[in-house]
Amino acid sequence: MNIARLYELYLQHPAVQTDTRKLKPGDLFFALSGSNFNGNTFTGQALEKGAAFCIIDDANYRINDRCILVDNVLETLQSLARHHRQQFTIPFIAITGSNGKTTTKELVAAVLSSQFKTAATEGNLNNHIGIPLTLLKIKQGTEMAIVEMGANHQKEIAGYCRIALPTHGIITNCGKAHIEGFGGEEGVRKGKGELYDFIRETNGMIFRNTDLSYLETMAAGINHQITFGANSGTYKGTALNQGIFLEVQVQLAANQITIPTHLVGLYNFNNVMTAVAVGLHFGISTDKIISAIAAYQPDNSRSQWMKVGSNQIILDAYNANPTSMQAAIQNFATLPLNNKQLWIGGMKEMGTAERYEHEQLVQLIHQYHWDGVILVGQEFKEFKGDHVWFETAAEAATFVAKHLPQNNAILIKGSRGSKMETLLTAFPAEQNN
Repeated sequence: MNIARLYELYLQHPAVQTDTRKLKPGDLFFALSGSNFNGNTFTGQALEKGAAFCIIDDANYRINDRCILVDNVLETLQSLARHHRQQFTIPFIAITGSNGKTTTKELVAAVLSSQFKTAATEGNLNNHIGIPLTLLKIKQGTEMAIVEMGANHQKEIAGYCRIALPTHGIITNCGKAHIEGFGGEEGVRKGKGELYDFIRETNGMIFRNTDLSYLETMAAGINHQITFGANSGTYKGTALNQGIFLEVQVQLAANQITIPTHLVGLYNFNNVMTAVAVGLHFGISTDKIISAIAAYQPDNSRSQWMKVGSNQIILDAYNANPTSMQAAIQNFATLPLNNKQLWIGGMKEMGTAERYEHEQLVQLIHQYHWDGVILVGQEFKEFKGDHVWFETAAEAATFVAKHLPQNNAILIKGSRGSKMETLLTAFPAEQNN
């Protein structure tokens, strides 16, 4: 079956599932396979649950005429998503970067949604499966689309661009993330820069942070650029951090506006400025921009501030790399809080840089006074020194439960694989609010 014919079926059954546990009657089921499972084996279950059609790539699992046999289910899903994307002439904004892309995506979506019917990546569905699923959820009548693109190796972003066909691009930054897959910092820039390459080739537009000089080099030859930053650009702003939460002042031609946020950390300045630049470019009023950003509440363990008993906790345990770790720790050290503790988990995908980067991180920790430090993960074993150390977050949580802090400010940060949010289970449930 060709994509045009499959697209006709999709229009009749526009809900796509790759997991039978989420499948509802009338959905299309794509039997994706992974390294440890064969999605075709769920065909019968999908039909029993009411799937309108099952797209499979193994003829042995073809049960009836509601099973559509293709050469490769994943490639078919991606081709269908690209075909659907081609039906739209609206702005498609792609966002990638080492740090801050999900927060930036959420802020940009909040701002654009204040005036336009906006579709955006849900959660972090930003990979080879999530991006096509994101595109296939975009409905007719949508006026703006935002697609987050994650990557851990070169050529990945280039592939996503061929599916999503972005008209606008944002690179939040190029830091020390996924070093193992990208092959060093230069590899990170090359990989993330594949978004700029596509925008350059298609004469699209980028929103560029002038505070990161390397982005100017990477953006050479792109004719349409909206710039922003602390010192120069189409839009200029200043980060204020007089309390726990960030405020941003933006200088406009006629006046100056101040934007309050629920974001912790000066490093979120760039994320806010990106959303401001996008909103102003698309003609959204400053009142709507201020309201949208002020109302945004971070969640999902991303710079999430919470009160637990008598303690104030910043939970930033969704991801971590040397760049984001340094920014988070340095910012936490400057906050007007008492009795500060660090609960830090190991950073993943560091490759040959793992030993060096964790040693550097411990040296950074030593530059400040802390009320207590807990290190979690095999990565820190050699450098733990006098700090409390555990191999797993579960072991650390057991320790915390026996030594519950009182009246402390605590930064919890680590890579997703470190599962640092587990430490919250040490607190009695009634303390969480």
